[in-house]
Amino acid sequence: MSWIKTIDFDKAEGKLKSLYKRVKGPNNNIDNVLKIHSLRPHTLEGHMFLYKAVLHHSGNTLPKWYLEALGCYVSYLNNCEYCLEHHFAGLKRLLNNDLRSNQFLDALKNDELNAFFTSKFGSGVAYTKKLTLNVQEIKEEDFTALTKSGFSQGEILEINQVVSYFNYVNRSVVGLGACTKGDILGLSPNQNDDPNNWGHS
Repeated sequence: MSWIKTIDFDKAEGKLKSLYKRVKGPNNNIDNVLKIHSLRPHTLEGHMFLYKAVLHHSGNTLPKWYLEALGCYVSYLNNCEYCLEHHFAGLKRLLNNDLRSNQFLDALKNDELNAFFTSKFGSGVAYTKKLTLNVQEIKEEDFTALTKSGFSQGEILEINQVVSYFNYVNRSVVGLGACTKGDILGLSPNQNDDPNNWGHS
């Protein structure tokens, strides 16, 4: 469900149908975050290339749960309930620990993530917050702080891209009025070694 017109799997044709076949979940389910691209399938294709590369690629070296956690934080900061619900469900599945997952959610909502993580991962949280809410204030010192905390430059790029992606998708979802009605929460393209496999499971 969304404000913008969307096309369901069984009504899709041509390029849209072929993309839907690549991204579908169980019972041909297409998440609303993807269906909002119905009228311009090429933007769905671009979205999925970016999403898979940034969050679900074997070339990443940071733990996927940490990248998901940063995505949840960006979504919370942007008041994007849609993405927060989806990616918190994904984070819970990755952590496989309900207590730890709920502690994370409490820390997120109380703005205490720096205390929740180690000092290294906490510095990534501080960068995430500043890049999301005060991008005009980002300076070289913010980058340097990440290297001093122990992140490699490649890992900093991973953090930067996750934060940038979630700011993009949050604005897509909020701006087009997508909600989770009809979605299956927590599905994602999990075949990390195959960048062309977009199937959601």
